[in-house]
Amino acid sequence: MLKHATKRILGLGLSETRSSAPAVTRILPRFYHERVVDHYNNPRNVGAFDKNDPTVGTGLVGAPACGDVMKLQIKVDEETGKITDACFKTFGCGSAIASSSVATEWVKGKQMEEVLTIKNTEIAKHLSLPPVKLHCSMLAEDAIKAAVKDYETKRGKSVETASSTTVKA
Repeated sequence: MLKHATKRILGLGLSETRSSAPAVTRILPRFYHERVVDHYNNPRNVGAFDKNDPTVGTGLVGAPACGDVMKLQIKVDEETGKITDACFKTFGCGSAIASSSVATEWVKGKQMEEVLTIKNTEIAKHLSLPPVKLHCSMLAEDAIKAAVKDYETKRGKSVETASSTTVKA
């Protein structure tokens, strides 16, 4: 009886839950909000820009405790100061990938000063992240700040960020 209940909870071995999808994608919906699952299964803006392009800012951050590493890049219109495009590459859990994906969507079309006001709490709330996964949204906030700082450094300007965990790419 316990064996059957365990299989039912995990979605294993039952005909209605069998699919060709990996077990992770079948289990993710049970533990994560649907927005996390959506951004994990269909990440937006995955890719990379040329880090040597003067209109590109690159933020590379990591969390040694969990092994998540996030690279977020922004492309800025030099005349208007607006972020015209953004992309990311993340090595980590589903929450880290979802946080990166959301961050790239939120920064597009905004002014540099405006994206610096994006807080990890907003990302976490949007994705309904559990407390144990809040570090993923913190990484996304740090990556945004690091990308802006990198862009400003390339342009010869200085920008103040509150992040102490960012690493310049």
